Amino acid sequence: MFRTGFGFDVHRLAKGYDLWLGGIKIPHTIGAVGHSDADVLLHAICDALLGAAALGDIGAHFPDTDDKYKGIDSKVLLKEVVDLINNKGFSIGNIDSTVALQQPKIRTYIDEMRSAIANICNVESDRVSVKATTTEKLGFVGKEEGVSAYASVLIFKK
Repeated sequence: MFRTGFGFDVHRLAKGYDLWLGGIKIPHTIGAVGHSDADVLLHAICDALLGAAALGDIGAHFPDTDDKYKGIDSKVLLKEVVDLINNKGFSIGNIDSTVALQQPKIRTYIDEMRSAIANICNVESDRVSVKATTTEKLGFVGKEEGVSAYASVLIFKK
């Protein structure tokens, strides 16, 4: 049995915060604001995996009203999600994702992100795709007010 899942996340950008994407800290003058480390890419992947396994969403498992998750490393959240789907008898087939961010350009970090995500998910990095795009200066991403990410996953019964 195969299942697909889709995830989407968005975070506001502001000075005084770090910019974490795909488990990698990206040097920049502004960062993402959130209850956790605000890694929009890992959050979208978490939602896609949870959705594919019919396990709800990231907010149900890691609510932003729980101080236990304040400032938490999103790699920890993704690992817990992978454990949840594995315990339900699923394995990851592949992950396809896109980050929408006007600045900074992240092309040089993509291989490192793919590797980090693959390690957390215990899959080969050729099963993880990370793409980047701008929004041509349109909308909140284009105005550098926020960052968004999309993820699509395939999981299968072991």
